[in-house]
Amino acid sequence: MPRVALATYDPRPEPSRDRDLPVLVDALRAAGADAEAVYWDDPEVDWGGYDLVLIRSTWDYSWRSAEFTAWTERVGKVTRLANPADVVRWSSDKRYLGELAAAGVPTVPTAYLAPGDAVELPDDHEYVVKPTSGAGARYAARYTADQHDTAVRQLQRMHAEGFTAMIQPYMRGIDAGGERALQFFGGRLLHASRKRAVLAPGTAFDADKVAHPGLEAWTATPAELDVAERALAAVPDAPELLYARVDLVDGDGGEPVVMELELVEPNLFLFLHPESLPRVVEAVLGAAVVR
Repeated sequence: MPRVALATYDPRPEPSRDRDLPVLVDALRAAGADAEAVYWDDPEVDWGGYDLVLIRSTWDYSWRSAEFTAWTERVGKVTRLANPADVVRWSSDKRYLGELAAAGVPTVPTAYLAPGDAVELPDDHEYVVKPTSGAGARYAARYTADQHDTAVRQLQRMHAEGFTAMIQPYMRGIDAGGERALQFFGGRLLHASRKRAVLAPGTAFDADKVAHPGLEAWTATPAELDVAERALAAVPDAPELLYARVDLVDGDGGEPVVMELELVEPNLFLFLHPESLPRVVEAVLGAAVVR
């Protein structure tokens, strides 16, 4: 009987927002695994006692990136971690978008401003400012050219907290076509979803945001699947991926471009795609017996 830990986080005092976690734990147990949800930062856990540690809803990792990365390295030395520590480290910093673009993958154009860099912001189009290490639209906001001073204040706050900022044009296609998320598991497309735009005009960067507004099932187009597969093929150590999510939006010409790769702790949206649960269970069990 394989032992599987599903790593999550403790969002006290709120209950967990991971609707899929108890469903996946129960399904793995029904399939014969000794599965349990475990807080990733619990110092009492013997990670080496598991055949597989599956990173699931560790949704506070972007604010504790150094601590989380060190944890993945420790766990990866004593058991199988999915995804592996090297992949997690690479995916945790969205400067990987520059690597994807250099590899010929269509991506949202992105510039970066680290603490200490001279601040240069667009003056002829709407743009988005967000951290290179972030999730759920935290510390993200959109600005018009006449909101320069407000954007600078956001950058000053982010830089004071040690964050590197990324500057991207606001992709107008998202207002009509939404953002599509192609979810892969075990090397194959699992399912796809679509959501509406997250960043409303005038919403403060530090305001709470709905991470997945208007979420619905989606059928990936051939063009979307092609771009997603090209992006994943460009990931270092791509054969080691157990799961991946590729987020796409429409470029200026209507073609799909990569907004983000989520290789750390993507929400699987199994509540929206219950038919995918058996495939996920099969892939997790297969990973648990490969040491």
